[in-house]
Amino acid sequence: MKSFATANWKGTGKEGTGTLSSKSNVLNNTSYDFRSRFEDGTFTNPEELVAAAHAGCFSMKLSFVLGAAGFTPDSIDTKCTITLEAGVVTSSHLEVKAAVPGIDATKFAECAADAKENCPISKLLNTAITLDAALA
Repeated sequence: MKSFATANWKGTGKEGTGTLSSKSNVLNNTSYDFRSRFEDGTFTNPEELVAAAHAGCFSMKLSFVLGAAGFTPDSIDTKCTITLEAGVVTSSHLEVKAAVPGIDATKFAECAADAKENCPISKLLNTAITLDAALA
């Protein structure tokens, strides 16, 4: 499976504006800018999107891990906080609360640790980045 999103940016890094679109059209010329990323703007930003991706991926992976261990979660609620400091993403912090009938705290902690280490976005956040670049 391959997915994609596109970005268009106009202007300088600080005064410019951009839009993001995705294959599914969930993002459809969704605005982003410097203020939304580094100040108090109301648009989205790349770190917010990474946080949503990590929270969603982790939650789904945890459901799979729990299922493989013989448990069916009633609900999994995950908050992901991406920290951006001095222009560098320094951490991704996951907070999860789940209702899982029949599981004990030790087994749940084991399953959550497995999901944290093995969800695809966790692995992506700790991977080499390559680039193909060309002028239009």
